[in-house]
Amino acid sequence: MANLITLKRRIGSIKNTRQITKAMELVSSSKLKRAQRQAQASRAYREAANALLARLSEVPEVEQHALFRKRPVKTRLYVAITSSTGLAGAYNANVLKLLTQNIKRDRDSKVKSQVITIGNKGAQFARRLHDVELVSAYPALGDQPTERDILPLLGSVIELYKEEKVDEVHILHTLFQSSIVQVATDIPLLPATPPADGKAGDSLMNFEPDVDTVINETAARLFQAQIWQAVLESLASEHAMRAIAMKNATDNANDLIGDYTIEYNTARQAAITQELAEITGGAEALNG
Repeated sequence: MANLITLKRRIGSIKNTRQITKAMELVSSSKLKRAQRQAQASRAYREAANALLARLSEVPEVEQHALFRKRPVKTRLYVAITSSTGLAGAYNANVLKLLTQNIKRDRDSKVKSQVITIGNKGAQFARRLHDVELVSAYPALGDQPTERDILPLLGSVIELYKEEKVDEVHILHTLFQSSIVQVATDIPLLPATPPADGKAGDSLMNFEPDVDTVINETAARLFQAQIWQAVLESLASEHAMRAIAMKNATDNANDLIGDYTIEYNTARQAAITQELAEITGGAEALNG
């Protein structure tokens, strides 16, 4: 009887868990549609901004500007985008694994590593890293971020690079390819570099009123577009991976409920059979 009670309680507990995972799956699937639309709609703008940055980087007058000046890399800054909550499959683990690989590469090259994180999961991980400076930690930007939300981060990154406290800046985020495929990606941010295929375009430009004014007004916006797109891609990836993880958890709960139900029915049948045998045995003893 004790075994029957235990099995019944376990089945009830798993059913309660299944309700939670099913609800989280539906919520994440709903949020994914909006996040996916945002990420896909802004890709063209990000690509245009990236192409313009690459084109500017090839102009001789721009090469000596603080945001485009290349120098030997002694300190590399990583902006790692994670979430503040779990239950999203390998979403956080993939980005943090990529961060770990890059830091190991820096150590082998005698390059110092600094980290700025978005999301509590990244901050918790970075604090435990040896000889890695956590410059700042920002909370996750929520399900409906705005471009204003990344302005403090953008200001910090630009200031660190202008003051030559870091020599390179990379964004580590999850690229949303489909609801099934999401890939942890390393995107160089600063200094801006021309594409590997050399198709940045004609480098002859005229600047009015002067180079510094044009670059100061436009470069920050162009770099903001890179960070903003990374945030949108990460958000869509998080919802997609959480929806898949919760679907898998719901399916596993269904399997467990089926297995425990069979075990419960088997134990219940055995108990009934035993009781019938005891009743029959008792009756025969009285008749005898």
